[in-house]
Amino acid sequence: MATIDVKSDEFEAIALKDGITLVDFWAEWCGPCKMFGPIFEKASVAHPAITFAKVDTEAERELASAAQITSIPTLMAFRDGILVFRQPGAMPEAGLNDLITQIEALDMVAIKAEIAAEEVKKKL
Repeated sequence: MATIDVKSDEFEAIALKDGITLVDFWAEWCGPCKMFGPIFEKASVAHPAITFAKVDTEAERELASAAQITSIPTLMAFRDGILVFRQPGAMPEAGLNDLITQIEALDMVAIKAEIAAEEVKKKL
């Protein structure tokens, strides 16, 4: 699957859907973004079951602000609607592939139980 460009009104649906979604926040003028772009695109072809989304921070300033993007590129990873990874800076191909493997191996039942337990604590 190729990468998809995401607009502000589409972001929530993309991020909250089941499965894995990787989001690359980038800008045309950003050198590290230009280095990371082909790596991200290649991974999207190698992992067709994963959604690879790109957000142009210049065109989608409000979304970038809402996502608290202060450095680009920034990669965010969601699994089953839960943010499981966030990191600024370009990532090498091996690092991205390793990250994908780690996200695929996550025990989402345990993570969701942990989140639920934290919500209960907040209410007490």
